[in-house]
Amino acid sequence: MAINPIKKIAPLGFPWETSDPFLFCVHHEDFYPVGNEKMGPATSLAGRRLGNDFTVKDGFRMYHGKTVPGFPAHPHRGFETVTIARKGFVDHSDSLGAAGRFGEGDVQWMTAGKGVQHCEMFPLLNEEKENPFEIFQIWLNLPKAKKMAAPYFSMLWNDTIPIYSFSDANGKTTEVNIIAGEIEGIKAPTPAPDSWAANPENEVAIWTIKMEAGAKWILPQASEAANRSIYFYKGSSIKVAEQAVDNYKAVHLHAAEETLIENTGEEAYILLLQGKPINEPIAQYGPFVMNSQREIQEAYSEYQQNHFGGWPWPTADHVHDRSKGRFAKYVDGTVVEKKD
Repeated sequence: MAINPIKKIAPLGFPWETSDPFLFCVHHEDFYPVGNEKMGPATSLAGRRLGNDFTVKDGFRMYHGKTVPGFPAHPHRGFETVTIARKGFVDHSDSLGAAGRFGEGDVQWMTAGKGVQHCEMFPLLNEEKENPFEIFQIWLNLPKAKKMAAPYFSMLWNDTIPIYSFSDANGKTTEVNIIAGEIEGIKAPTPAPDSWAANPENEVAIWTIKMEAGAKWILPQASEAANRSIYFYKGSSIKVAEQAVDNYKAVHLHAAEETLIENTGEEAYILLLQGKPINEPIAQYGPFVMNSQREIQEAYSEYQQNHFGGWPWPTADHVHDRSKGRFAKYVDGTVVEKKD
């Protein structure tokens, strides 16, 4: 007897529910107005709880930013962040002196490892028109053997992320951006070297999926050992294994079972997260993820003492010059500039 591939359907909250090896996923979409001379919103910020503004007002949030939206300097240890910038731009600066500006489909993959501070600010570069913004940030755990790895970050530029395209019997198209993993031999860029995703046997997949209205696509099978979830975050309605799923729902799946997705509404957008679990104890205190409370205490103590290398930038909410294009400056001094 065939097994129902659906384990559970749940509404998407904040953050989204994820499964080992993932820790956390958030989806930020904001409709920022034109930018001012400081690359913040050219509108009044009155009535906002600046420094902790997570309530949508006039279509946008400032998060922890007070002038420019975003997340000023904060530490991480023991896991990785994968930041998918679908619209708008993110300015990265860190305690190791690395920096970058990425957006419009780029992905940043950062291994926090033994500890790093960074800021993630969302500069509003357009002074003549609105600045729509959309990102995912995904936290991927590190196994105990890699939790104290050297910090590392890399850019997966949008033109290096492969797209798998499938047309069904009715000519309706599904497109998949393969950020991690592979589909039918089409492989994602090489992940960070100490990542759980670096070993193909761990079956880590991070895909963003766009389905044309009326499109049908069967998810490729993985092993039963892998955890698999899809997040239907934009559109009107889909069916998963013949079961209707409304907008803004998560569907947790048996990865080894053949699963048909049908888009029964307007254009649909889905995020897929998959991977074999690490199956180790997790101790978390805010931005520190270790295996025991003792290790958490050690991380907090070390951060208080040395701030994971200090902060070489003039402000905690550092942004790059407006004239800068997309770029990455790595710890070894290498600079890569992308032409728009």
